[in-house]
Amino acid sequence: MEAGSGRAAHHVQSLERGLAVIKAFGAGAPQLTLSEVAKETGLTRAAARRFLLTLADLGYVRSDGRYFSLTAKVLELGYAYLSSLSLPEVVQPHLERLSAEVHESCSVSVLDGTDIVYVARVAVSRIMTVSINVGTRFPAHATSMGRVLLAGLDEDALADYLREVTFDRLTDHTITSAEKLRAELDAVREQGWALVDQELEEGLRSVAAPIRDRSGKVVAAVNISTHASRTTPESVRTGLVPPLLATAARIESDLAVAPAAQVS
Repeated sequence: MEAGSGRAAHHVQSLERGLAVIKAFGAGAPQLTLSEVAKETGLTRAAARRFLLTLADLGYVRSDGRYFSLTAKVLELGYAYLSSLSLPEVVQPHLERLSAEVHESCSVSVLDGTDIVYVARVAVSRIMTVSINVGTRFPAHATSMGRVLLAGLDEDALADYLREVTFDRLTDHTITSAEKLRAELDAVREQGWALVDQELEEGLRSVAAPIRDRSGKVVAAVNISTHASRTTPESVRTGLVPPLLATAARIESDLAVAPAAQVS
């Protein structure tokens, strides 16, 4: 480790800062000024300007003279990851079949830090105030897919997650403590699926099941999302859980025989 830095000797700080500049942009901040980028990343204005101009030279950022924004070329960074996975191509036909059966939107996600990240989706209607696409992230603690992914962690990994997570209250129903989340995860492990009722967004009800690899490790989650006006928790349990579990089982069977099945 470098003296006082807390970083390994191989750590390239300029790469870390360049990635931080890219991550400063998002759905809530598609355009930023130089000052806003500097504030968001903790960089000086001069450093932020150098990174932005370098990213512009490489084609990842554009500017109208005042505001900076990302270009579509940034998608290449995520595509390199997604194209190396067999999971999305394996699950997509299963999601399409499930969605046609239940007439609801269906998705698959993986755990990344304290968030879930969508890697496949079939939408039949828009039931959230934000659009969901491949690459969309949501806090794991407030989502059904996050619950089954967290329930699949070993104790050390779960302890690491609980040290890092911030329990943001997204609705009046959101679980906001480690103690309550642990109790919920125990129930998820017991029943084999998770129901989250309006914890991510008011009116959104979803149910998820784990997807396991050949060794039995939980590597992804599949879910069905519905609007609370169309369903009750009981109707979700009786009407949506059985086809969801059947779909998870079929996905696991395909992953078991898929060549070089990679999901993480």
